[in-house]
Amino acid sequence: MRILIAATGSHGDVLPFIALGRECRARGHDVIVYANPFFRPHAVAAHLRFVGVGSVAAYHALFGAAAGNDPTKDFKRVAKELADLCGPYYAAMKADVLAGQTITITSSLQFAPRLLRETDGVPCATVHLAPSVFQSNLSPARLVPHWICADTPMLGKRLAWWMLDKLFYDPHFTAPLNTLRARLGLAPLTRIFGGWIHQADCLIGMFPDWFGVPQADWPAQTVLAGFPLYDRADQAPLAPAIRAFLDAGSPPVAFSAGTATATAHDFFKTSIEACAMAGRRAILLSHFPQQIPTQLPAHVLHVDYAPFSLLLPKLAVFVHHGGIGATSQALRAGVPQLIRPVAYDQFDNSQRAVGLGVAHELLPAKYTARAVAGALATLDTDNALRQRCGQVARRVTEDSAITIACDAIIEQLGAGLWSPHLSEHAR
Repeated sequence: MRILIAATGSHGDVLPFIALGRECRARGHDVIVYANPFFRPHAVAAHLRFVGVGSVAAYHALFGAAAGNDPTKDFKRVAKELADLCGPYYAAMKADVLAGQTITITSSLQFAPRLLRETDGVPCATVHLAPSVFQSNLSPARLVPHWICADTPMLGKRLAWWMLDKLFYDPHFTAPLNTLRARLGLAPLTRIFGGWIHQADCLIGMFPDWFGVPQADWPAQTVLAGFPLYDRADQAPLAPAIRAFLDAGSPPVAFSAGTATATAHDFFKTSIEACAMAGRRAILLSHFPQQIPTQLPAHVLHVDYAPFSLLLPKLAVFVHHGGIGATSQALRAGVPQLIRPVAYDQFDNSQRAVGLGVAHELLPAKYTARAVAGALATLDTDNALRQRCGQVARRVTEDSAITIACDAIIEQLGAGLWSPHLSEHAR
């Protein structure tokens, strides 16, 4: 088969799809990955054909402008970028469709493959990386610091979802998507995130059922594969400077604001102050050097990138933003986590990690040097929490998630290539 894979976002959003592509290619399929040209080297290193959509400059501009302390503003900016790119993704992928031989794999927020499913009958697999994408009344995902929960009256839940649609999704996602749909001769949509986002021939959740427990009001066809955990460790071993720093003293604390923001100056400044206060060594992880102080004390090291699977097991504590990639890698490493969620799926991932007994949370407003130093001391001396970290780590299966996902996609979509209803739809 020819398999077209669409991915958007930062490292944590794109690398799992490169892992899926690599597995599909290993099975003998013709794979093409569509993403921002920033990720071309990663795809090429995985021996995948790559089509760039957008520009590296646009990638840096998008994440370089992230406000960090204004999630609503960031949400609007990201939504506009995704809306602007949907048409170019659609055109690029449509040009590579081989009738009767092609399937697509897409992420939660890249809608072009779903459009190809409607216009050309190309079978589509949707891959959700985190459980927060499922709107559930039985166990609502935590989308903001204070949100509805299972005990919220049903009227309150319905009002919350309605407000989310009207204030955020409809103007920033539904309206521009319907404009594109009209140009393609497709009917308009309502409530994208309440239903259409899950309409695919195969629906995959890239997380285990013990992290995101399936609910009765989730789509029944959802297959939970597990965490993808692909971090290019086979291509990018720990740099000599990192190994030397690790060998030079006690296990350090690592700090990451994620790969989707270049404006976390205060986060790193506060983190350095906290480590000085607590007498801790620190590693600052960021490929945006402009957010790191130019002069660092001897006990602090800045690195652009390090494979989490190699670095995190050597840490005392991992402090991060709560992205699903960072969270899952920390769960695998069995390292205590201090999570500072800012936006998107981060609040929900943080709540789940705290619920597992392996993490503490500090919201940005409470992320002060004194609070961080105190949290590090608590996490480092909590033997019960460390024991729980080890127990959870043993539940994380490293290699099976990508295999399970590819098995489901190829089995279900391969059969769909000759499905009568899809052939009729394509006509």
